[in-house]
Amino acid sequence: MRSGYVIISAMLNDEFPEKLISALGTAALAAAFALWCAGSSYGAAGYAAAVISALLMLALCLRFVPEWCAFWREKDEARLGTADGTVCARIFALIIIWDVVILILGFVLRKILGYDETVGGYVRFWLCTDSQHYMDIARDWYLSDGEWDRLVQLVFLPGYPVVVRLFSYLTGDCLAAGLFVSALCFAGSGVMLYKLMCLDMESAAALRAVKFFALCPAAFFFAAPMSESLFVLCTVSCLYLVRTGRIRTGGLLGAYAAFTRSPGLILVVPILFELVRSRAKAREYIALFMVPLGFAAYCMVNYSVSGDAFKFMEYQSIHWHQQLGWFFGTAAYQTENAVSAAAKSPALLWGLWLPNLLAQLLSLAVMILAAKRMRASYTAYFIAYFVVTMGATWLLSAPRYLAAMISLPAAMSALTENARTERVLVLLSALLFFAYFIFFLLRWQVW
Repeated sequence: MRSGYVIISAMLNDEFPEKLISALGTAALAAAFALWCAGSSYGAAGYAAAVISALLMLALCLRFVPEWCAFWREKDEARLGTADGTVCARIFALIIIWDVVILILGFVLRKILGYDETVGGYVRFWLCTDSQHYMDIARDWYLSDGEWDRLVQLVFLPGYPVVVRLFSYLTGDCLAAGLFVSALCFAGSGVMLYKLMCLDMESAAALRAVKFFALCPAAFFFAAPMSESLFVLCTVSCLYLVRTGRIRTGGLLGAYAAFTRSPGLILVVPILFELVRSRAKAREYIALFMVPLGFAAYCMVNYSVSGDAFKFMEYQSIHWHQQLGWFFGTAAYQTENAVSAAAKSPALLWGLWLPNLLAQLLSLAVMILAAKRMRASYTAYFIAYFVVTMGATWLLSAPRYLAAMISLPAAMSALTENARTERVLVLLSALLFFAYFIFFLLRWQVW
């Protein structure tokens, strides 16, 4: 293992590897784009969006490569701070309050928008997205026989329903348990994000990251009975434990992240970056193999229910038209759908296609600007996460997926050291949250 570090240090000790990695990466992206173009058929707007998406990713990667090489070349940590316990308690309490405010605000806005419903009816409104599937799984587990809509629920991972089922013994109701679990995990995610950011930043900068996390446009999904809040809690806790030397425990939480949402597998990327950076011992690399065990457990659930460990892939393809594709291809079809919706369906334009497209392009722009100011492992995590999650062949949930990407609030914090810039971007984020929340309450295809 030591000889491996010597080789890495020697390779990264001058600019040649940086140029080589950049050249190979550029060639790979160009080849992928050319292959995609050869097999696709879009209009000018679609191809233009694909080019912009690919160029933004290229710009991010080119800015990232020197930071990556420097990150693995250096040995000593510039700063490894600790979080203030009192501040952690305040963050937890404030996010719990914010979670309740989101739920109450939704009820009030639904009334203003003309929906005549009781409190109970409003609470059931939160089952309008994938929440219903999670609640069904928490109550009945997965079904081997029955209606098609229940069989395809096998595509939803069991990590969140398992926790909801446990809490339902306290609440007596799965929906109440789901809202309770999401609130606790939302608040816990804010605390752990603060603790993680404090390892590299002053407390004020770490608090900015928490602020942007809690106010991102799709933050209301953290209050919903869905898996996002639990996934973020497992993700940020995993990285914090790895960063602070508790690598195996971090690997266990990474495994549960992969048992909760399939993008949890991508945690192997930042874990690898941190292990190489810290000159970890060979036995500590076991954390990399612990993370996929969570997804392997999900595959075993597939096998026990359907007799096929990868049945979820069939259901995703048939029922949701989902397969792995290219992120720039996503930009192409979403742009063309947005152009079509502009003339036919304003709800689809403003609620679905435009937010999805903007979430992708703006997140890339933010990371490009912040790449030189933030930890290389977080940028690597973003790149891998973006390529995989935004590459879905029928992506409807880009804002929600990117809300669970913890590198983005870290990037926003790095870009808002100036107080005026912070105020402007916090206000903009809050306005986007409010608008997107209204579109969700109107059921303008916000998923």
